[in-house]
Amino acid sequence: MFVGDLTEILLMSVTLRVTFDEYAQMVEDGAFDALRDRRIELFQGELREMNPPGPDHSEAVSRLNRWSVLTPPANQVNVRVQDPIGIPELDSAPQPDIAWTVPRSYADRHPLPHEVYLLIEVADSSVADDCGEKAALYATAGIQDYWVVNLPERLVHVFRGPTGGAYQQQFIARVGDETAPLKFPDVRLSVADLLAL
Repeated sequence: MFVGDLTEILLMSVTLRVTFDEYAQMVEDGAFDALRDRRIELFQGELREMNPPGPDHSEAVSRLNRWSVLTPPANQVNVRVQDPIGIPELDSAPQPDIAWTVPRSYADRHPLPHEVYLLIEVADSSVADDCGEKAALYATAGIQDYWVVNLPERLVHVFRGPTGGAYQQQFIARVGDETAPLKFPDVRLSVADLLAL
């Protein structure tokens, strides 16, 4: 074996592929307990470590959380922050930054796509992935309303109308614009308030 071959082998990453059910059992059995400070999500059968959030990301999530809790009609939305949603048929359990779901207890399982009103990802270095492969995952799962808060460009990508693994409607809300969830069109979010420095 040549040194170059060894270097290439050492640089290759190993991907552990698991099903949704295997992942759920691993969580239940405490397989990730030693990784408390690291966020792991299941994405199409792959276990992926998520980047730790920076201050700008954390501030945007905090503002979204406050808006999500204070503005929808009372008792009509369950707000989840950085918690999984279950997409068993795609062997996925992503952890969006904000999820608005049907109000019920999820003590027995994570929300399923048909129970999701709105998903929001806050993106700094992950804009391309969140607007690309993650949008495709959510569209395939039938998530009707998906937003990506693009921190570098200070705007919000809005994805709607999932068909055939892609969103048919996409638009951008910039500073000065407002956007609202499909389920609650009177609940407006000011992009300037969200992304003000």
